[in-house]
Amino acid sequence: MATDEEWVYDEASGEWKPASEVAAAAVVEVRDAAGNLLADGDQVVLVKDLKVKGAGQTLKQGTVIRSIRLTENPEEIDCRHDTIKGLVLRTEFVKKR
Repeated sequence: MATDEEWVYDEASGEWKPASEVAAAAVVEVRDAAGNLLADGDQVVLVKDLKVKGAGQTLKQGTVIRSIRLTENPEEIDCRHDTIKGLVLRTEFVKKR
């Protein structure tokens, strides 16, 4: 009864599991303020005016943010604006375009 499937030790449960099962569990869904599923490269629109700490400026409601990147935290996205690099936004303040 030999299978070619790889097995991975899951530290959370303390058990050996098939690699495909662990990979499926690792997928995190990131949703915007309206509940739409977000993915890397999506465009989003701000749903609220946001003061940017350290930049001394405010991003207005309706501002389009292009080419987002998902982070390990499902409540945050990494993005870049024309005037602000290294911007991290909370998903509760954006809506998929």
